[in-house]
Amino acid sequence: MQTQTLSRFARTVLGMDANAETPVSPGAAGRRNMLLLIQLRWLAVIGQVATIVIVHWGLGISLPLGPLLLAPTALAVMNLVSAPVTLRRKVVTDPEILLALCVDVAALSWLLYFSGGATNPFAALYLMQVVLAAVLLRPVYAWGFVLATGACLAFLAIWRQPLDLPAGADARLGLIQQGALINFILIAVLLVAFVTRTSQNVRARDAYLAEARQQAAEQDHIVRMGLLASGAAHELGTPLASLSVILSDWRRMPALNRDEDLAHDIEQMQAEVERCKSIVTNILMSAGEARGEAPTVTTLKAFLQEIIAEWSDKAGDALGVTLDGPAPGNPSIIADPALKQVFSALLDNAHEAGARNLEVRAAADAGGLFIAFEDDGPGFPAAILEKLGQPYQSTKARAGAGLGLFLLVNVVRKLGGTVVAANRPRGQGGAAGAVVRLTLPIDALAPR
Repeated sequence: MQTQTLSRFARTVLGMDANAETPVSPGAAGRRNMLLLIQLRWLAVIGQVATIVIVHWGLGISLPLGPLLLAPTALAVMNLVSAPVTLRRKVVTDPEILLALCVDVAALSWLLYFSGGATNPFAALYLMQVVLAAVLLRPVYAWGFVLATGACLAFLAIWRQPLDLPAGADARLGLIQQGALINFILIAVLLVAFVTRTSQNVRARDAYLAEARQQAAEQDHIVRMGLLASGAAHELGTPLASLSVILSDWRRMPALNRDEDLAHDIEQMQAEVERCKSIVTNILMSAGEARGEAPTVTTLKAFLQEIIAEWSDKAGDALGVTLDGPAPGNPSIIADPALKQVFSALLDNAHEAGARNLEVRAAADAGGLFIAFEDDGPGFPAAILEKLGQPYQSTKARAGAGLGLFLLVNVVRKLGGTVVAANRPRGQGGAAGAVVRLTLPIDALAPR
């Protein structure tokens, strides 16, 4: 409970929606659907008992109470057993949902057998079971369920125990009409209530599958980019080494050293070559392992301060970057170079967009790491927000632009986190800006 409270506090501090819904996997959607069936079964138990009481004592129609009460009793016991089991599980499969629906149909068939069979107006409840199966199950299971319910109804049309109805055709017809009306209202209400909720679960499952396909395509794109970068880094290694040797020889030549301007240029060239070699080395390390060959342990605050300091040294005072937090904790983490690169890319994007100030807000607790980048620039265009995480989505008119957010989303997702981008609301002074919020599980960066 304390962890959940701290996580909610951290999300609130950074402006994150703690109750945001996300797509769910097919197994998780099946679990939700099973819980809905359990709720429906409780309503069925109450309705069956109420109907038996009203018909037997209210209408004075003699019913075999012992066999009839056996069905709601069995369903209640099944709910008491299956509910805690379902709550403990994360995945429920289609065959398990099919089995649960078959149990409900068996209970309905038992009740109808002792109350007139197919002539009972409540035999139409089979249709509601078929609709639920069509919504919840894959077609092969749904069609199998249709055959099973059809067989039960055909059986009840031949074998059944007739009801001892009052004498007279008008009395019989009146009871049948009343039963049909009650049955229609019952089916309509239950279908609207439960099919609406199960449809939401199905849509969430479909959204999960669509997102999984999109992520697979993005991962393939990243793999191809990584192979290209790794190949380029290997190809650049040899000429950079040759340049370094040549420059070292030039620095030892007396004729060149006597010219101060030329000697200064050689030193600058040597520094830039070493910088290029360092970049190539980082590319090769990132391509071989996300955390590099020699991971460094640091704290979250030190990690963010290092990123800000290195970027500020490179960019100067063009963008004022400040750090707020982390609070309430400052955990030890692995200094992930891939994460460092995409964070630096966010600072580059803010600077190129025209922002003058950027605040990095961080919070950490046992539930995870929560980091927000907020600037005072013009914000994101709507088209960028709609396609967040897709490559080459940029307003910059240059080839290869639009990879910063794409890489950020995929690096954070690879670590088990999430990224949300939005535009900040305009304040009294009219200033707006962009905000990028991300969450990371604490285990993803924790030292081993």
